[in-house]
Amino acid sequence: MKILILGGAGMIGQKLLSLILQKKEIKSKKVSEITLFDIINAPYPENSSIPIITKSGDISDPKVSNDLILSKPDIIFHLAAIVSGQAEQEFDLGWNINTRGSWGLFEAIRSQGDSYCPRVVFTSSIAVFGDKAPLTKTPQSAFLNPSTVYGISKAAGENWAQYYFTKYGLDIRSIRYPGIIGYQSMPGGGTTDYAVDIYHSAVKNEVFSCFLDSETKLPMMFMNDAVRSTIELMKSPIENINTRTSYNLAGMSFSPNEIYKEIKKSYPSFRIEYKIDFRQTIADKWPKSIDDNEARNDWGWKPKYNLTSMTFIMLEKLKEIYNKTD
Repeated sequence: MKILILGGAGMIGQKLLSLILQKKEIKSKKVSEITLFDIINAPYPENSSIPIITKSGDISDPKVSNDLILSKPDIIFHLAAIVSGQAEQEFDLGWNINTRGSWGLFEAIRSQGDSYCPRVVFTSSIAVFGDKAPLTKTPQSAFLNPSTVYGISKAAGENWAQYYFTKYGLDIRSIRYPGIIGYQSMPGGGTTDYAVDIYHSAVKNEVFSCFLDSETKLPMMFMNDAVRSTIELMKSPIENINTRTSYNLAGMSFSPNEIYKEIKKSYPSFRIEYKIDFRQTIADKWPKSIDDNEARNDWGWKPKYNLTSMTFIMLEKLKEIYNKTD
């Protein structure tokens, strides 16, 4: 079984790679090859027992997508994206990577003919919702009127996914990630990335400067849950996938003040200050909590981590990382 991970150098891509290398099989089939694609060459363990190929390039170029599909991977994880903060500042880059990149991938698969039908997991985001959607327990079917480049591009990707499934039978399945929190890499400038950066500041004994208001509550998820959900969606029987735009996914919801108080249980002297920037406007239009009943009912999704258990792991792992670099 061949696997292609687009966005293989990113935080989620790296964690997904690690999990696949540990299991060494997907759906009881041995993984024979993993290709990591990103704008830069993705890191990977050189002693891997599974052959790993790295490729770099611009996913918005249709020729790049066509080249990636020539080896006909059986499973494709499409994680490549420009995150919300950067996309808002470089909207042409955000649109090209997030929208043209998705369309180009789907079209490259279709062009191979009916005999080629891989499973594709496209990762969307809660950014697809706007001020027309209920902000609390946002339902699966809420109206989409995103107000950011990131949200607009992800909503377009969801519609392309449904179009290519309905018209061509491509097995594209998708989930809407909330904010993802992990210790594997540094935050990348997204609206929810404060919830990663704050742990680094605590472990380094630094005052944390937060760009969101103290009471701004947003949906979040620990990295382990996010990657597990991605694998579980991919493994689910095709007859269980009833949503072909994108499934809502929920883990926990909290504000900067709540995560700050949780960290202070371990670091009593930890301090936070608030310097609000343009990302506050983005966050104000995003859901505060998510209704993910359809994912739970269709393919058995259920989160394992809450704010307390996630905070314990984040602090312990980051302490290990910083102790090694001292």
